[in-house]
Amino acid sequence: MATQKSLDDLFIDMLKDVYHAEKQAIRAYPKMIKAIETDEVKKAFEKHREETEQQVERLEKIFEIVGKSARGKPCEAMQGLIEEAKEVMEDFSDSPALDAGVIATAQAIEHYEIARYGTLRTWAKQLGMNDAVKLLEETLAEEKKTDDLLTKLAEQAANKKAA
Repeated sequence: MATQKSLDDLFIDMLKDVYHAEKQAIRAYPKMIKAIETDEVKKAFEKHREETEQQVERLEKIFEIVGKSARGKPCEAMQGLIEEAKEVMEDFSDSPALDAGVIATAQAIEHYEIARYGTLRTWAKQLGMNDAVKLLEETLAEEKKTDDLLTKLAEQAANKKAA
């Protein structure tokens, strides 16, 4: 008879998923940064890439907190989002819409991460993992701040240039 899985198991499973997702994002950012044409947008992506490296370190601390080794589980959602970003970069490489497209695909990545971190934080609270909650809240705040910045950059310049 199969053992029933609990919220603890689900937490670990999603933690592995987002860990792999963040590592994929780190690998994807250099291509996105290289494709971007606007310095201000490029700087925003470079800053968030550095933040993402810190987010991976936080995830590794959470793995320590729960007594598990930091291992990822293939995140098909992130793979799809990164593939979409590649397509946009190829299809719009010589277009005034390139930065708007790269920002849009980056925001899809941010929204996925915001959903994951929000869920993990809620579960960590419910499971009494207060140290993990603090780490997840820090990352969640960074992801939301990045999303807000990308919206601002899109609205101020990239979308207008694309029009």
